[in-house]
Amino acid sequence: MKNRLYTFHRVHSSFFHSPLLLVFILLWGVLWGCNKRPSSASSQEEVLAHDLPQIKDSGELVILTLYSSTSYFIYRGQDMGFQYELSKQFAEHLGLNLRIEIAQSVPELIQKLNAGEGDLIAYHLPVTKEWKDSLLYCGEEAITHQVIVQRTGKGISPLKDVTELIGKDIYVKPGKYYDRLTNLNEELGGGIHIHLVTNDSITVEDLITQVSQGKISYTVADNDIAQLNRTYYSNLNIQLSISFDQRSSWAVRKNCPQLATAANKWYQENSISPAYTASMKRYFEISKAIPHSPILSLREGIISPYDALFKKYAKEIDWDWRLLASLAYTESNFDTTAVSWAGAQGLMQLMPSTARAMGMPAGKEQNPEESIKAAVKYIASINKSFIKVSPEERINFVLASYNAGIGHIMDAMALAEKYGKDRYVWRNNVEPFILLKSNEEYFTDSVCKFGYFRGVETYNFVRDITSRFTQYQKKIPL
Repeated sequence: MKNRLYTFHRVHSSFFHSPLLLVFILLWGVLWGCNKRPSSASSQEEVLAHDLPQIKDSGELVILTLYSSTSYFIYRGQDMGFQYELSKQFAEHLGLNLRIEIAQSVPELIQKLNAGEGDLIAYHLPVTKEWKDSLLYCGEEAITHQVIVQRTGKGISPLKDVTELIGKDIYVKPGKYYDRLTNLNEELGGGIHIHLVTNDSITVEDLITQVSQGKISYTVADNDIAQLNRTYYSNLNIQLSISFDQRSSWAVRKNCPQLATAANKWYQENSISPAYTASMKRYFEISKAIPHSPILSLREGIISPYDALFKKYAKEIDWDWRLLASLAYTESNFDTTAVSWAGAQGLMQLMPSTARAMGMPAGKEQNPEESIKAAVKYIASINKSFIKVSPEERINFVLASYNAGIGHIMDAMALAEKYGKDRYVWRNNVEPFILLKSNEEYFTDSVCKFGYFRGVETYNFVRDITSRFTQYQKKIPL
């Protein structure tokens, strides 16, 4: 035994001191390297170690979010949305430029974050145990719950307890609202008439609109979505909760603790700041409906105190002055001091950046002539984008663009063409697709470039103005 051990040692000792050793090591290294999977963990950590110091060095904060009425959208050419405004405030607090990157879904948000395509998710991301293992929740936070959306008003007694839902017809979309309502129905022993709305072209916000209009009696929505929609429809009651609270928050990668700390500190210190409070009021409190009054003097043929100005400037765009007056009526109710929730100002409700681009002097927003003059220049510039549309049809497209911004109208035209409609005709062709711009299936379509848009406002805007113009033509002399 001892001799065998000695022989083994002698053979191997000679091998380790021979030139064969180098060849063996090199060959083994090549074979091992070819078969071994690269360890992405260490390289990924190195790539994604992009915390606050590196972000500040880059000079840019990249925000990941989704298109929606409460997070981010484009309105009249301006970036808007509650989460967008808070992100902008946070970026300014850090002394950084802001860049927005859009994902198509919550899983994609997280995927993009972990791939280093953004620094922070600015969206109400539900706080779950699963995501806590891979994310750091931080910054702006909210507690949401599901509510029954119902009408209120004279002679209508709103439901105040979930037991009163028994025997009622409630319309909901598939998913969490339907699931919660089904569970609640089981808890109550049955009796709720649950109607599942599977039509892909109808959104939660469409159902809320139908409640306001009296087409259906009840639907379900998260309280923040319901609260935002109540600013459009004052006859809604959203007080009856039907679920437990759900915490949600912004989030960053696990290896960005400094950014998380900065976001937490900013939120704690600024959640009661004037800028934060103004954003909250803009989206969730200020009414977005404009009160309207009748014609000033039908007997004397006067629509407004500014008729002479409408007559003067309508000629520059070859419009009937009564059409321009109808536009002003819808925009401001002829109130030169009006300021919309989005920041549009004056008689013609131009956004500040648009007014400047059209040559309106700063401080002249409430001057009726300056407002009309700038609006007419803007209408002339919009008109150039629709040269292929017939003059009769073009008015609809110009009015729609005045309200929504040209980008969303171009998206609706592209959708109309994709689905076999005439992209150069508004009614029953492009018009239905501006409504569908609030539906995820459509605004995420590859032909759309401008994302989510609450198209019902533009749909009504064009119809209201053209209908009123027809009435003006009948009652008011040219």
